Amino acid sequence: MNTIDALILAAGKGTRMPSPRPKVLQTLLGETMLALVTATLAAMPRVRHAITLVGNEADMVSAEAVRVAERLGKKALCVRQERQLGTGHALMTAMPELQGDGSVLVVNGDAPLLTPDVLNRFIDAAEGADVAFLSLVMDDAASYGRVIRENGAVRAIVEAKDFDPSLYGPLEDAREVNTGIYLFSLPAARRLLPSLSCDNRGGEYYITDLVSLGLAAGMDVRGVRAEGAGCDANALLGVNTPAELAAAEEILSNRRREALLASGVILHSPSSVRVSPMASVEKGVELFGPCEIYGDSVIRSGARVLSHCVLRDADIEGGVEIREFCHIEKAVVRRGAIVGPYARLRPQALVDEEAHVGNFVELKKTHLGKGSKANHLTYLGDAEVGPGVNFGAGTITCNYDGKNKFRTVIGEGCFIGSNTALVAPVSVGDGAMVGAGSVITEDVPAGKLALGRGRQVVKERKR
Repeated sequence: MNTIDALILAAGKGTRMPSPRPKVLQTLLGETMLALVTATLAAMPRVRHAITLVGNEADMVSAEAVRVAERLGKKALCVRQERQLGTGHALMTAMPELQGDGSVLVVNGDAPLLTPDVLNRFIDAAEGADVAFLSLVMDDAASYGRVIRENGAVRAIVEAKDFDPSLYGPLEDAREVNTGIYLFSLPAARRLLPSLSCDNRGGEYYITDLVSLGLAAGMDVRGVRAEGAGCDANALLGVNTPAELAAAEEILSNRRREALLASGVILHSPSSVRVSPMASVEKGVELFGPCEIYGDSVIRSGARVLSHCVLRDADIEGGVEIREFCHIEKAVVRRGAIVGPYARLRPQALVDEEAHVGNFVELKKTHLGKGSKANHLTYLGDAEVGPGVNFGAGTITCNYDGKNKFRTVIGEGCFIGSNTALVAPVSVGDGAMVGAGSVITEDVPAGKLALGRGRQVVKERKR
């Protein structure tokens, strides 16, 4: 087959989705619908480029398209549709970016359940056609455009509001609908698009009219009926309402759990385990529900994530145990470490091998060295901690002076007593000890004991 580019239609308002965000930016398992559609296309080797057509809240949608493309290692290309005059007008708007004599695959940005398998089967069946579309037979076709056939051959696609029973028979008998997924040869599209008209009840340029125009021009026009896994109405017809969004998320969750179990991931209370399609969870990982794993998280074989944890863009090595009620975001936990319960790792935290982060401990932009332990009620921010360090409960690195952030450096084998405040910028040398209750404002030399507290006074108690 010739080169295929993809066009994602993401310019509409989505009036049935009551939200300040554009419809394509609504999320399932932490990923926008646009991200899920883009990832599906990126997983198809035959698709060279994906173009996102933007219109409503164009800057917001374009920003998401760029962010997703960067995550997938692809180049982002957005085309702005200044006026939304229908799907046919959308294709007209994108045509200057579609070069050569290949084909364009058109999909909707609100169809997050599309899979590469479904689209690849469609492309195979449409190979060599000038105009092709994917159709679906439904018991209740509702307001979807109807496919009209004669002796099995496609004759037209008619929008439900333009359907004339005197021409096509009873509307309720027309159960084959257009899914809004198309494959056009670019030479055919260039020839047909100038003939599109907006002379219809909607006053729009319908991409579906390219079917009848193609037939009139004697072109090869095919309606490919969707069959097999992933070809149900929920997967192909897109998401328009909050109820449909919730249903789609549940379907995606079930698909993800089935794939994880089939790959050798151990799930406890699987119905309450939520894992993003973008996350990587290796064979031999053990997940305890309820838990949530989002974004580009990577969890390697042998790790255990216990219940009530939320991980986002986390990198968890094998042999790690994440105990209950932990929140981890854009942080790395290396082999053999233990985190939690009730711990929080914020962006750029790195917990090294065999280190311990205990209950009510928070790390931000901090490297906790190999075998080091912060087991209770501690905040370490903007810190570099060497191996074998022990923190008493209540330790704080005071990293912010109201204007700027400063670093704290703690050397190998140090002991930091309970209720210590380390006022950055400050360093504690290898093997040093800081007494409990100290406020440390100056560097502590290696091997020394530092005390920064008032002397205790004992007096007679008044009765």
